[in-house]
Amino acid sequence: MRWLAFGTYDVQRHPRVAVLLDGLRESGEEVVEVNDPLPLDTAGRVQMLRQPWRLPILAWQLGRCWSRLISGARRARRSGDVDAVLVGYLGHFDVRLARFLFRKTPIVLDHLVSASGTATDRGLAGSGGFKQKLLRWIDRKALGSADVVLVDTPEHLDALPADVQPRGIVTPVGATKPWFEQYGAAPSSGEQLSVVFVGLFTPLHGTAYIGDALAELADDPRIAVTMVGKGQDHDDCRRRAASNPNVTWVDWVQGGELPAFVARHDVSLGIFGTTAKAQNVVPTKVYQGAAAGCAVLTSDTAPQRAMLGDTAVFVPPGDAPALAAALRTLADDRDLLDRYRKQAHERALEHFTAVGVVAGLLDRVRQPAPAR
Repeated sequence: MRWLAFGTYDVQRHPRVAVLLDGLRESGEEVVEVNDPLPLDTAGRVQMLRQPWRLPILAWQLGRCWSRLISGARRARRSGDVDAVLVGYLGHFDVRLARFLFRKTPIVLDHLVSASGTATDRGLAGSGGFKQKLLRWIDRKALGSADVVLVDTPEHLDALPADVQPRGIVTPVGATKPWFEQYGAAPSSGEQLSVVFVGLFTPLHGTAYIGDALAELADDPRIAVTMVGKGQDHDDCRRRAASNPNVTWVDWVQGGELPAFVARHDVSLGIFGTTAKAQNVVPTKVYQGAAAGCAVLTSDTAPQRAMLGDTAVFVPPGDAPALAAALRTLADDRDLLDRYRKQAHERALEHFTAVGVVAGLLDRVRQPAPAR
């Protein structure tokens, strides 16, 4: 099949798209990209809800990207038939353009997050009101434009509208090859338990609880923690952890350098938030940390249990003392730590490679489309 990867997605900001593209190529599919990244990340888009008068900026930026996407789509069609179109993550608007340009071609939308759910999780829109209704309308229009809808967990599949669920398919986020290639490349020194968190400090990450756990560990020099990223809850987390001298704060690490950076650590932290969204996701950092051979420590939620089995260390969401205790346990028992590192990597090899992630998608696209 000849796939067209289409949209304003950004593989540097959202590696999920890269996993899908790698998986298709590694499965023997031909992939042509027509991509013009929108110069506005998820936080920036959601921030528009706080300042609606800035929406014309989004429309202008989107219009510039779309003009180039239209030209690229025409070139792609002139060079050969397009058998399927994949619209990358954060494609709520792009999928409607794809539907217009490719009326008779199967359209696959990677619907990793809903607009309404993201805004609610970040405290930018309640369950009612104009903003929430607008975002739900955006979600519905996007879903209505797709023939196949990709989600990352069964919980997100269940959350789709009833008429969309037959077109949905669960595809784990997974990790790209560079993460797997780091396994064993940088073994622990054994002097300290090295721990890393990478994220945008959003409410679903539960970084307030990480901060409180770090404060509890202030008297334990055996545990060194690196916190990478900035975002909504960064300042609060840093304030909570201020008493711990064994924490290093890093604004960001570039995507190409991130696999090796994370792999130098013993433990990769997942998410610990208590929001509704936090109960339904398996974050990218969990897949990546497992692929790189870190022990994964994350919240005990149904989707993470289902994806990771018994290969991760789980603590209750929002429980800072339990998080601190789990880190002390891993610092106490290096054999246990090494066992979790090995098991996490083996789980990733079995379930989270790019080829494994797209297997179900390829089966679905090759079948007759469900009735709509």
